[in-house]
Amino acid sequence: MASSAGLALCGQALVVRGGSRFLATSTASSDDDVLFTYDCCTAEAKPQENKGEDGQPVDKGSDTILASTFSKSGSYFALTDDSKRLILFRTKPWQCLSVRTVVRRCTALTFTASEEKLLVADKSGDVYSFPVLEPQRCSQLELGHLSMLLDVAVSPDDRYVLTADRDEKIRVSWAAAPHSIESFCLGHTEFVSRIFVVPDHPELLLSSSGDCTLRLWEYRGGRELHCCHLTSLREPAEPCGDKRFAASRIAYWSQESCVALLCDCIPVVYIFQLDASRQQLVYKQQLDFQHRVWDIAFEESQGLWVLQDYREAPLVLCRPVGGQWQAVPENASLKKVSAHVQENWAMFEGMAGVDVGFSGLYKATFDNVTAYLRKKEERLQKRRQNPPPGPNGQAKKMKPGEASVRCPS
Repeated sequence: MASSAGLALCGQALVVRGGSRFLATSTASSDDDVLFTYDCCTAEAKPQENKGEDGQPVDKGSDTILASTFSKSGSYFALTDDSKRLILFRTKPWQCLSVRTVVRRCTALTFTASEEKLLVADKSGDVYSFPVLEPQRCSQLELGHLSMLLDVAVSPDDRYVLTADRDEKIRVSWAAAPHSIESFCLGHTEFVSRIFVVPDHPELLLSSSGDCTLRLWEYRGGRELHCCHLTSLREPAEPCGDKRFAASRIAYWSQESCVALLCDCIPVVYIFQLDASRQQLVYKQQLDFQHRVWDIAFEESQGLWVLQDYREAPLVLCRPVGGQWQAVPENASLKKVSAHVQENWAMFEGMAGVDVGFSGLYKATFDNVTAYLRKKEERLQKRRQNPPPGPNGQAKKMKPGEASVRCPS
């Protein structure tokens, strides 16, 4: 939802996507790695298009990649595109395993921890599962919401499926019986944009929302443990005014229990530290960038990778130095990966300045009372200026300030 450009990391495998294309490489500094590129335009035939009443095809869609993810081990990679295709890859070596169709356009996807299933959440509020080991098998409906789903996650033991929707809810369902709901995590006042189960603290959940908060939950019991209001963290030098924003990515670095939060319309990355013993999030730092940030991802061995809208330096690598996160000088790994992205910069064409964030998901408010009172006052003013005729045809004189309205007999 947040951007058609994205970044994914698992181990040393790195994927950068833009438009209908992605490239995969390694962050290792050696020069013998193989660059893999793929364009959804070259995928198998698109699913049959819906036809309107006139018999003409409607809702064709494009080949733009909407969401992508690695499996836990990095052995698999999957993506969905705007043409309602789900494409599964093996990564060692890179190979396309299947191209399957989905019922609705997808908003998020994730592998189960066992890597046996791929869960796909769509705009109609449903979650479908696709077998990984049998890449040609069709999907199975697992659960559904009455609202658009924005994210889906699974617990590290595969016992629970967690879903976040547009109507402020986080639902925790049993994976073996998705109709059985373990709990709801309630407290957000706008759509829930992202959820993330902390891998080394599997009982904890992080969530972000259009209400400009980052929250920590004990999700099995539906208990909110901590809430950070992001608007209070903005530095005075760069006020955001009344502008609303939501997090488009939650990234986690287990080495120092570090949480990085990227918002969809401001070039800022917030850094927190998770204090699991005290069940709270500690705000550490704000990283500011001069260009639009498309995505972020942690690599355990190197630090935080940042993908930005700047061809001269498309990637930035940040590490903690003296307790403060900062961009590191260009090393061999960063130079190599940046060169691959620069050579394939065409996949980002047409994306500069395009806002594809969460702006359309906020609740609309209507003040009907104000409009009613204004129209009522206008009617009374007209009556004062042109009083209705009396019984003898003469206009009735009204006392100053009088604006009575008689009911018909």
